[in-house]
Amino acid sequence: MKFTPLHDRVLVRRIEGDEKTSGGLIIPDNAKEKPQEGEVVSVGAGAKDDAGARIAMDVKAGDKILFGKWSGTEVKIDSEELMIMKESDILGTMA
Repeated sequence: MKFTPLHDRVLVRRIEGDEKTSGGLIIPDNAKEKPQEGEVVSVGAGAKDDAGARIAMDVKAGDKILFGKWSGTEVKIDSEELMIMKESDILGTMA
């Protein structure tokens, strides 16, 4: 299924973190925090300003991003767990 977010929303796939500590200990699933890094899958057209003109989005599909701990809404699309969040919830992009 092709999904396109509306307005200034972004569809994000989480990037899974390391399963071991720097000392080599394996972290069990129930003790792991959800990663705050992701890859942009698709973006909306952008919000509108007071005059009705579109405000261009700063991120695009394929960008690696960092987002807040409690950002977004988890959804399941084609049996894949993704997140939908507003562009303002994104803290920055990573190279």
